[in-house]
Amino acid sequence: MSANDPTPNVCRVRTLFLSDVHLGSRAAKADFLLDFLRCHEAETIVLVGDIVDGWRLKRSWYWPQSCNDVVQKLLRKARKGTRIIYIPGNHDEFLRDFPGVHFGGIEVAQQIIHEAADGKRYLVLHGDEFDVVVRNARLLAYLGDWAYDAAIAINIVLAAARRRLGMPYWSFSAWAKLRVKHAVNFIGAFQHVVAEEARRHDADGVICGHIHHAVIEELDGIRYINTGDWVESCTAVVEHFDGRMELISWPSPAARSAVTAAVDAPAAQVRAPEAA
Repeated sequence: MSANDPTPNVCRVRTLFLSDVHLGSRAAKADFLLDFLRCHEAETIVLVGDIVDGWRLKRSWYWPQSCNDVVQKLLRKARKGTRIIYIPGNHDEFLRDFPGVHFGGIEVAQQIIHEAADGKRYLVLHGDEFDVVVRNARLLAYLGDWAYDAAIAINIVLAAARRRLGMPYWSFSAWAKLRVKHAVNFIGAFQHVVAEEARRHDADGVICGHIHHAVIEELDGIRYINTGDWVESCTAVVEHFDGRMELISWPSPAARSAVTAAVDAPAAQVRAPEAA
C-alpha cells in the first residue's frame, strides 16, 4: 500500500483513527461509516473506544444489518492485511478483560503509543478514565446516557420539521450537550487533563474520543486530537504518509454521491446549434 496507488475513488492513508460509533444504538450512523470505510484504505486502523454500545444493547437489543456490515468490513480489512487495534471505551468496557487478545485479526489494547511518520509520538486512549462522572458516579453516567438518547430522539423530529420548512440541519442534541458541558467547563478540563497524561508519557500529543467533540489543537505544547463520533458529527482523524494529521467530517452517502456526480459531469453539455 502506498500513497501513490492509482486505484480511483479510494483515499489511501497511513493511519485511520475512529471512535464513538455506538453500534447497537439507534442513533449510530453505521451507513455513513460504511461509506467512509469503503472510500479509505489504511495501513493501520485504530478504534478508539465505544465502537459497540454495550450499555444500550443491555437495555434493549438493536442490531440492524448496517451494524453487521460495518463489523464485516473491518474484519475484511484485517484479513487483507490492515492492522486493526481496538482500544475499548466505557460503552464497550467488556473488552477490557481481553488485552492483547486478537478477535478475527483485531487486536485489543488498553492504550497505545502511536509513532507517526514524522517521528511524533501520540498517546492513544478512549479518555473515559478522566471523566469524573463515568469513573465515580456510574448511575449519573447512565442517566446522562439516557438523557442523550432522549435528545437524539427530539433531534430527529426537529430535523424532519426543519427539512419540510426548507431550513438547514441543526442539531438540538449537540447544542444541548455543549451548553451543559460548557457551563461546567467540562470539555476544557477534560482536554487539559488528557493532554497532561500525554506529557506524563513523554508523548508529543494525545488522540482520544469519549466526549464527541472533534478537534485538533495545541494545548501547552501538547497536540490534543479528539476523533469526534459517528452519532452526530461523523468525523475521523487520518494520518497521511508524511505524518500530517487531518480531521475529516464525512457527509451522508447520498450527499457525497450527488457531489461526486456533479464533479464528474462534463463541464458543459450545450448542444451545438443546428445548421439552418
